[in-house]
Amino acid sequence: MVRSETISPRSRRERTADSRALILDAAVDCLIEHGYAGTSTVVIQAKAGISRGRLLHHFPSRDELLVAAAQHLAGTRLAQLEERVTRLLANEPEGRRRVDRCIELLWATFQEPHFWAAMELWNAARTNPALSAVLRPEERELRTAIRSVTDRIWGPVVTAHPRYHELRELLFTSMRGAAMPYAFEDRPAATDPHLELWKTTAHRLLFDE
Repeated sequence: MVRSETISPRSRRERTADSRALILDAAVDCLIEHGYAGTSTVVIQAKAGISRGRLLHHFPSRDELLVAAAQHLAGTRLAQLEERVTRLLANEPEGRRRVDRCIELLWATFQEPHFWAAMELWNAARTNPALSAVLRPEERELRTAIRSVTDRIWGPVVTAHPRYHELRELLFTSMRGAAMPYAFEDRPAATDPHLELWKTTAHRLLFDE
């Protein structure tokens, strides 16, 4: 008789975490590839290669799953962004050049998958009250996380400026709007004319008294 091995509680937790991450990653891929309307739980299940019961155990609701997936991707991207910016600007003293580089790096995030996954959900939530109810608190929490990360990216000198918060909100809302046409326009975001406008505005608010 073969003695069965006892699975430790930690192993079960790890297995659950791995399963959840697998589902979230698959949901993100489907959301970006097929859009909200085309991302059913069946499609996600097939992408993840898991059983129906396993998926429903973690996420009984499709909308809860898709919102969790978008937040999962955004959180991962935020951590990667902070690490990348910290590394790229390690030897860049605070000043106009650093501000310009920060703006370029922040703008690049609006071309990444997490932004388009979020836009799919935002558009769907306009006519879907149930999705809107799930999405609203999660987006508020994510917005707080985004503010914290961007504050650390800008650095203490810039964030101490009395007009920094005004600049931060202006850049975020403007970049979000400027990114939308890239859903259907095939042009390089790195040469977008808004970049120079954002840099000029930042210089005026932070350095030109």
